[in-house]
Amino acid sequence: MPARGNQQDDGQYLERLGARVRQRREELGLTRRRLAEESGLSERYLAQLELGAGNASVLLIRRLALALEVAPEVILLDAPAGPATAQIFAALRFLDTETLAQAAGLLEQRFGKVSHARRQRIALIGLRAAGKSTLGTALARRLRIPFHELDLEVERDAGMSLANLFSLYGQDAYRVHERKALTALVGRVGPQVIATGGSLPTEPESFELLRSHCFTVWLRAEPQDHMKRVVAAGDLRPIRGRSRAMAELEAILAERESLYAQADLRVDTSANSVERCVEMVLAALGDAPPARNQARRARPSSGR
Repeated sequence: MPARGNQQDDGQYLERLGARVRQRREELGLTRRRLAEESGLSERYLAQLELGAGNASVLLIRRLALALEVAPEVILLDAPAGPATAQIFAALRFLDTETLAQAAGLLEQRFGKVSHARRQRIALIGLRAAGKSTLGTALARRLRIPFHELDLEVERDAGMSLANLFSLYGQDAYRVHERKALTALVGRVGPQVIATGGSLPTEPESFELLRSHCFTVWLRAEPQDHMKRVVAAGDLRPIRGRSRAMAELEAILAERESLYAQADLRVDTSANSVERCVEMVLAALGDAPPARNQARRARPSSGR
């Protein structure tokens, strides 16, 4: 396989690297001599590097980055140089893995481009009773595309109800069927709306599969609204014999919030009507919403 680069490309890269070093040094008000003292590198070497005539090992770049108070990536990557770039890398440098993933999701949501393929599948995430079934049904009707509840697909794949699946085989078996059902859904051709189970984002592989194939929408509601909707649907399990039910629900929401926040869009179902929520999703999809198919009867809401 022929090499992708050449000596000319290498030379141009070193020139840009040198320019980034020089710009950052000047931003900090450092002379070349002072930078040499701070980094332990020779002043002559720094002059050559800034002129694009020097080369460096990874360890030398690391020492130089420490002296310039930036992450090594600021120097090495061919990204636009400047205070903003340095500030971004500095802010991300010490984040833990989970928080870094959240930051990546926020950057993608605000500044990234959602692919046309992902916009063909709208996936709703959030706690139980956030309004996924209700909004999913309304959104699918508005766009005239199919609506699928992932838990119903799991039951179909397992050949039994969720209650029996958990009772007989436990959560691990549920996760296996959930991943299988999700893989089948995102593999279908054509637009669709998918309502997921509340705990799906806690499974990294399944959540990554969802995010890579769908435009994800986090439906967020106030804890008291979650509880009211569950009880209104006739399910008294959350409050029967559990005086701390609300506290437990709030704890689950807080625990999963950083995961839900990785969605492409956040919609507050406590503060907005169903119609307004639909409009918010459509506005976020921009000028390329899912193609409209012939009308198809959507399943009735189950409050999940």
